[in-house]
Amino acid sequence: MKLIWTGAALAMTIAPGTGVADAQKASPAITKALADPARGDQHGDDARRKAAEVLAFSGVKPGNVVVDYLPGAGYWTRIFTGIVGPKGHVYAVWPAAGAKYAETSLPALQARSLANVTAEVQPTNLPTSPRPVDVFWTAQNYHDIPNKGAGEPALRAFDGAVFRMLKRGGTYIVIDHADAPGSGMSGTEVRHRIDPAAVKAQVQAAGFKFVGESTVLRNPADDHSKGVFDPAIRGQTDQFAYKFRKP
Repeated sequence: MKLIWTGAALAMTIAPGTGVADAQKASPAITKALADPARGDQHGDDARRKAAEVLAFSGVKPGNVVVDYLPGAGYWTRIFTGIVGPKGHVYAVWPAAGAKYAETSLPALQARSLANVTAEVQPTNLPTSPRPVDVFWTAQNYHDIPNKGAGEPALRAFDGAVFRMLKRGGTYIVIDHADAPGSGMSGTEVRHRIDPAAVKAQVQAAGFKFVGESTVLRNPADDHSKGVFDPAIRGQTDQFAYKFRKP
């Protein structure tokens, strides 16, 4: 359950049949949020996380309601708060079963008193929101959902909950460590990776339309054989960023 400025062009591959997207640049709102001195402690991590490119790919904009699921130390939450602005809102949420991951991060995030952020451990394991959501974002967490024997039923329940939360036309962003093609969910618990094709199939089965993939986090030098905490690959894993939309 871990987390990931350049105003450069975004490289992106679109699903078959949906056409080819032009390169996208970070919007002024994204650029301003990334440059905010209040998050100066995070600036050194922006290039590695390809923050500008991934955020441009997501389409997040001022006025949006965003859910940052399992936000870790709040890296993305602290960027979203500047992008969505006073007319938007960010829900940084941990599920009840993940309360231990919020013990340090949640009080630190709440102490920042960000006016448009609600940070909390939810009373349920499935995510919920008090109002319809424009963007649901989960980074490097999707692979955890089927673990401890929960399997595909847990993923179906999770994706279904996200579908219900989103507005019509809302966006679901999944970023995670890639496993080898054909591996399915076999590496989710040991290597903390998941086959991108399995994610695509699972989310589409919940009723979402696959919009496209950003390739900025891909690393062809990663052969997918090592766990993501292995010193030889940690911080350099091959990652995929998928965008889905609720019809």
